[in-house]
Amino acid sequence: MNIQEQIKQYIASQPEPKCSEMQTLDQIIKQIMPECKLWFLDGKDGEGKIVSNPNIGYGLHTIKYTNGTTKEFYKIGLSANTTGISVYIFGIEDKKFLAETYGKKLGKASVSGYCIKFKTLKEINIEVLEEIIQYVNEL
Repeated sequence: MNIQEQIKQYIASQPEPKCSEMQTLDQIIKQIMPECKLWFLDGKDGEGKIVSNPNIGYGLHTIKYTNGTTKEFYKIGLSANTTGISVYIFGIEDKKFLAETYGKKLGKASVSGYCIKFKTLKEINIEVLEEIIQYVNEL
C-alpha cells in the first residue's frame, strides 16, 4: 500500500465527524502545499509496539540535533486523538511563537510549542489555521 492509500485508509477509519474534518484539513494543507512530500507514520516503533497515534505528514523539515546529526521529518502533521484532532507544526524555533502569535485568534484550541489540539473544526478559526500552515510552508 502506498502512502496516499495509507492516508486515505487512516482518515476513512475515523468516526464522523472526525473523518470528514480530517479530509477537509488534508485538502486545505495540500492546497497550500501542493508539491509537498507526504508521510504516513503508523505510530509503531521498530518492534511493532504502538508508541503514538498515527500521523499524516506534509512537507520536509530537517531536524538538527545538538550532537550535530540531522533527520528528515515533516513540517505539518495531522492526527486523530481521543478527543478530536491534533495539528503538529515543526520548524519554528521559538516554542512560544505559536501560542503567542495565533493562540487567541485560533478559537477553542489548546496550543503548545508545536501542537494545536481541538475537538472540532467548528470551534476554531480555519483561516487562522491556514495562515499558520502558510507561514510554516514558507520557512
